[in-house]
Amino acid sequence: MKLEPSMLKLYAITDRGCLRGRDLCESVEAAIKGGATMIQLRDKELSERELIKEARMLKEVCAAYNVPLIVNDNFRAALLAKADGAHVGLHDTPVRVIREMAGEDFIIGATAKTVTQAKAAEKAGADYLGVGAVFPSPTKKNAVRITPALFREIAASVDIPAVAIGGINKDNMISLAGSNAAGFAVVSAIFGEEDIQSAAAQMRTLADYF
Repeated sequence: MKLEPSMLKLYAITDRGCLRGRDLCESVEAAIKGGATMIQLRDKELSERELIKEARMLKEVCAAYNVPLIVNDNFRAALLAKADGAHVGLHDTPVRVIREMAGEDFIIGATAKTVTQAKAAEKAGADYLGVGAVFPSPTKKNAVRITPALFREIAASVDIPAVAIGGINKDNMISLAGSNAAGFAVVSAIFGEEDIQSAAAQMRTLADYF
């Protein structure tokens, strides 16, 4: 699947802790029905075999709505599960290696916290950047913070889209106006809410203003 910038508008990232025992597939479907345009499966506690199994189940849900499924960190699991792509951090498998192995139709997202990292990821073949944490993150308490000004600088330094991530919710998203964010990656503000579909719908309404 080729990445279209509109796919990044509301990028919902799963978190098992946020779900508090609720079914993952049902929760993801609710997020999509609410307006999520991309889903990332992030579960660092699973073995690769378990991750592949979970990704295959989510792929069926996402495919039914033509929403891309991205797997966090493990591009091999993403390929084996026939997910649409992978997102890798600064210390994961290099983007260039993944691109050579996965081909041009595999979506690759890369984390960037500096202009230098952003340019390197673009040159290596990344399709989009995840830039943050733009706010204190309840799911990544030790995440390095990125100021709105630095986000704008990073986004302006490359030709690929940049997604804001880190502690984003319906109360603080508006402060990113004018940041050139192509989309917003959201975890707890969707999957931590009692009504996931309604929460996603509210976030999508706000995201559509940008």
